[in-house]
Amino acid sequence: MTFAVNAVWLETFALAAVRMVAFIVIAPPFSTGAIPLRVKGMLAMGLALAVSPRAAQVAEPSSGGAFLGALVLELVVGALLGFLVYLAFAAVQSAGGLIDLFGGFSLAQGFDPQSMVNGAQFARLFQMTAVALLFASGGYLLVIGGLLRSYEAIPVATASIDVVDAELIITASSQLLLAAVQIAGPLLVVLVLADIGLGLLTRVAPQLNALALGFPLKIFLTLILVVPAFIGLPAVVDALVGDAVEMMGGARP
Repeated sequence: MTFAVNAVWLETFALAAVRMVAFIVIAPPFSTGAIPLRVKGMLAMGLALAVSPRAAQVAEPSSGGAFLGALVLELVVGALLGFLVYLAFAAVQSAGGLIDLFGGFSLAQGFDPQSMVNGAQFARLFQMTAVALLFASGGYLLVIGGLLRSYEAIPVATASIDVVDAELIITASSQLLLAAVQIAGPLLVVLVLADIGLGLLTRVAPQLNALALGFPLKIFLTLILVVPAFIGLPAVVDALVGDAVEMMGGARP
């Protein structure tokens, strides 16, 4: 018994699968260590099978060198799209890291192998909350939808090195920093004012131990004032996911 193999479809599936794998390895929440590698691979293959009929078919089977070059470019495209989604979550994590730094929690910094996050309490808490909100709100479907639409914006076997848009990456990175400051900004202002007040108090009453007073005061202020920032986190995550999906659509062929 013999089976006819469509070489064109097979190449299209392979190219689509490479982009899927690169995206899932980098983009949260799929990149978390809590998801087994086998599940990630099955998810990538399943999405590649689903998108292959819609993906632009190559005109004819490519030679070995051209096919390997196309695989590398698809890997770059998937990694770039995953990096754009990663930046959205990095903004939330960076906001938690700023709170840890200014609030005195950075002394308890540690590495979480499940979420692959290196930070203190609020950095890990904000990151885990963002992942939970993404699943609870169905935002992961928007991320997958943006990835599937990328096959229309950048069809398989047509990507070039120009897809690495430096302006897009710089814009995304600047938005990351802006979002992190916007999330943690009000709390950071209060903590800085507390430091200034302790410094002035030390000048007025040198016998007071500013270091001994500073840590409990800043921890107390952090625990009280982080509540409004935490309450507003769902809206922030929703906006960041929307920005990430929009930037994914902005990647040009």
